Amino acid sequence: MILGIGLDIIELDRIRRIVDRQPGFIKRILTINEIETFMTLTRERKVEYLAGRFAAKEAYAKARGTGIGEDLSFQDIEVKNEKSGKPYISVQSEKVQTIHISITHSREYAAAQVIIEHLS
Repeated sequence: MILGIGLDIIELDRIRRIVDRQPGFIKRILTINEIETFMTLTRERKVEYLAGRFAAKEAYAKARGTGIGEDLSFQDIEVKNEKSGKPYISVQSEKVQTIHISITHSREYAAAQVIIEHLS
């Protein structure tokens, strides 16, 4: 049974401008593990990575039905990758059975879709 579906899209230029003005934005959005990966990337790939993680976390919060706020922060959600490269979401203290995620990038946008499923 599907518990929630979330979708988010973000302009890469918007992320680029925010990071240029507020470098602390990176630490607000990414977990320590995500920052380790972020630091190994080229400048352009960093923007795509950050935008993709931002969109994924927003999409998860929308699927959960709460949004980012009091009950859920960007730091509570971590996007990891399997060895194959497939992304998955790890959430602190969450009891959701299955979370499906897809992240995509173009020259101008990053987008993510999340489906939260309850297995009966």
